[in-house]
Amino acid sequence: MSPVRPLTVFVLFTLLAVHAVQVTARIHKLPIHDDDRRFIALTTFGFFRGGLLEVEIVDFYLPPENINETHGLLLEKSLFDEGNPYIDSQQEICPIESPNLFDIRKNTNLVVFRFNFPKKLVTINCSDTMEPFYLFENMDAFKNYQNYIEDDTETSYFNKTLPISNGTQPDSFNIKFVVYVKSRSNEGLYNLYYHNCPNYAMLPKSKQSFTVTISEINADGNYLSAGDMPLPSLYFSMSIIYFITGVLWVYFLYRSTYPVYKIHYLMALLVFLKAATLFFHGLNFHFIQVKGQHIATWAFVYYAIHLLKGSVLFITIVLIGTGMTFVKHVLSDKDKNIFMIVIPLQVLANVAYAIIQESEEGDMQHNAWLDLFLLVDFMCCAAILFPILWSIRHLQEASQTDGKAAINLRKLKLFQQFYVMLVSYIYFTRILIYMLRMTVPFHLLWLNEFSRETATFIFFAMTGYKFRPTIANPYFQVASDVDDDDTDIVISHFGSGVSNRSRKKANNGGEVAEDEIMLVDSSS
Repeated sequence: MSPVRPLTVFVLFTLLAVHAVQVTARIHKLPIHDDDRRFIALTTFGFFRGGLLEVEIVDFYLPPENINETHGLLLEKSLFDEGNPYIDSQQEICPIESPNLFDIRKNTNLVVFRFNFPKKLVTINCSDTMEPFYLFENMDAFKNYQNYIEDDTETSYFNKTLPISNGTQPDSFNIKFVVYVKSRSNEGLYNLYYHNCPNYAMLPKSKQSFTVTISEINADGNYLSAGDMPLPSLYFSMSIIYFITGVLWVYFLYRSTYPVYKIHYLMALLVFLKAATLFFHGLNFHFIQVKGQHIATWAFVYYAIHLLKGSVLFITIVLIGTGMTFVKHVLSDKDKNIFMIVIPLQVLANVAYAIIQESEEGDMQHNAWLDLFLLVDFMCCAAILFPILWSIRHLQEASQTDGKAAINLRKLKLFQQFYVMLVSYIYFTRILIYMLRMTVPFHLLWLNEFSRETATFIFFAMTGYKFRPTIANPYFQVASDVDDDDTDIVISHFGSGVSNRSRKKANNGGEVAEDEIMLVDSSS
């Protein structure tokens, strides 16, 4: 199957997916309908001093017979992105109802919002480590506080209760509040969870429906989380670096006196696609930074280019791994199977990636698509290793044959180096990056993306250097007596400029090394 067809299908599918999911980035609006989960992770955001978290729950439906059920919110502040180990380990206990929650988690910054629907009040309990804590009923109350309180006293300012008003629908309720990050002691990574306590017991599931709107903003009107603020500059800078690298690579190919193959131009295309991907990714983050939401058009352009970049990346690696250039006319059955596996998996991975980016953290489909993306991405990474392993095994066997041992040994060393490079790249960007994210403070989470992009650039640069057009590159040297039953090898260079230059050099009396002329062979 041609790679173009699944790519076209993906572009159309991604367009539908992007428009099907309504997301407003750092201004969230999450509709919950008949949801029976025990808890829902609503948002995670890093606040600096001066930040505001505004939460509004609209039309929280609760039938009269369930009016005494316990529901609530749990707000947790931490310095590291370590998830919520208490929630993960205590699946049978609702933290909203736990009488000794603050004793169990003595060193954790927690605020518990317990909904009391019969009295139409929200009861608030705050751990000692969370204070000073600043909570307001709405934005008007917060503005009044700003007008009358001008000192920097470290005293908590919040009422023990908040009012619950009637919703627009029968038997529904509205709740709203504002959290102010006033001092440096309030800075941190805030995680907000909704808990449906009846579902922690062995009872028929209680299904809830409501809409929650969350607005998160740091000082100076910056809608990016504390750890994401440097990302626009990072993506724009890396985009420029990749673009300059691509221009230098094309210039090197143009000036090369050695055979240049189509796979070298495929590498150039990959670098330019990577530059474009980073540019539009940075553009999306810029609009989120200033407006609180990205622009749908630019987001779609980013996903489309991201798709092309990912597909070209895996195709290039597979082509290099199979030991052939992009102009090879015949693929072996093994090679065809790899393409039949990798390309559809890449399509699925990019669909999952787009939906993950365009869905809210608390959406039911978010975690399912995230798990699918991680699984498919792992399968793609594993699949592209097989061609390299097959080539290494073939070269090990061929190096024992008289007459072509020297060149095959050089090729074997090159493929072994490429295999180590690829495995290291996959391990670093898929495993070590996530470990790094859990160990750095919340305001340095941008180092996660910086490390990923730096590792990707190093991998691109080393691959280009290893497989550059040069007389000494064993990858493009083919012995005259190649005999491979699995693959028909037909290698030709891109255009005739190189052969013309070599021929001209020979006509002028210059000596042309025998290795400089690429041989065209095929197996029996």
